[in-house]
Amino acid sequence: MPENLTASFLFDDLTPTEKARAARVEAILPELRAHAEEADATGHFYAPHRDTLREAGLLGLVIPEAFGGLGGTLRDLAAATFAMGTACPSTALAYFFHCSTSSRGLLALEAIDEGKFTSEEIPLVRAFGEKVLHKMGTRGELLGNFASETAKSSKSAVHITTEAEPTGGGWILNGVKSFGCNTGVADAYLVAAKLKGYDTAEGLAMFFVPRDAAGVRERPAWDAMGMRATASHGITLENVFIPAEDALTVPGAFVKMMQTSRGSLMGNQPAISAIYLGAAKQAYDFALDFTTRMKFEDTGKPIATSAFHQELIGKMTVEIETARLWLKRQIDLETSEPPLKPKTEVVQTWRMAKGTISEAAFEVCQLALKMTGTSNTHNRGVIARMLRDTAMALVMAFPAERGRLEAAKTIVEGRETTSFSV
Repeated sequence: MPENLTASFLFDDLTPTEKARAARVEAILPELRAHAEEADATGHFYAPHRDTLREAGLLGLVIPEAFGGLGGTLRDLAAATFAMGTACPSTALAYFFHCSTSSRGLLALEAIDEGKFTSEEIPLVRAFGEKVLHKMGTRGELLGNFASETAKSSKSAVHITTEAEPTGGGWILNGVKSFGCNTGVADAYLVAAKLKGYDTAEGLAMFFVPRDAAGVRERPAWDAMGMRATASHGITLENVFIPAEDALTVPGAFVKMMQTSRGSLMGNQPAISAIYLGAAKQAYDFALDFTTRMKFEDTGKPIATSAFHQELIGKMTVEIETARLWLKRQIDLETSEPPLKPKTEVVQTWRMAKGTISEAAFEVCQLALKMTGTSNTHNRGVIARMLRDTAMALVMAFPAERGRLEAAKTIVEGRETTSFSV
């Protein structure tokens, strides 16, 4: 096992089993790093990474061992996405969205244990939940997770208009999913849709859609500013038939699973912010190395010794530590036993944490650009790539301003915000 694990920057208290899982991630970082520039330049997910992740056993990182996984937790996932972010943030983001699918299985089983379903509903919910976990663990499939749509609502972060209509032996799906990593590269997509006839979150349902199913089309490639190699261009669904056994259509199931999650939405959200911390760490380390190796012509001293550069270094260190501490605190709130705070307060903290981490990570990259100067402004360099990648954090899911506003509303009005609507 490597002595110096990248994940130790985020967690200085890794357990022996967490270190073993982190070592699997550490082993693939050179491969991710070797193709990061190529993936960014082409704007395409580097397809061989599917096998790299699968062969390392990482597609089942957060899947219980009983379902063929490694038995990791949110701590393991955040450690993994952070470490991958220091190598290739795009691959880290695509990996996160695969892993986020696990919540649809884990929370389904937890909701059953908490007595949220009737005796008639339990077999259906259990079968779907276990299918999710076996696909990721036992079968080592790479999954896509599709919820976001172009349609927006003033009342929710994600507005679902994709509709599922019952038909003989299953369901017919129609709609457009505007965002979801692993488009065209995942083995299957997990798609959120509303049941026909419902206009509330009670009608939200989940469907496994094969990548090559009839009626599934990829949307045009997304020429994004950053996170360019995530295959996030989404899909169009036109009269796609899904067998009943590949769907979870129990009314209210989605909401009950969300209630089971200790954190925001369906859980695991802090691991996405860990990616941006990893990107900031990549820029931070590059800037320090660059300015330490470059010398002043007249004195021979590293340019990092100048007052100007040391001011930037000090500010970078404050910002990266700010992001790290907010992230660690949020992960503690979502994993500690017994719980440190009730769910309403955990969600409130996440609303603030997500934006704070995003803005701090972006600021680190801005400062790294100032430190390294014009020689590092070409688009294929680490600084420019990390600046572009962390800029995506400013708008992903919800901007910092919206998060702070919703946290303030919760504080003042004592109410939770809605996360999904139909």
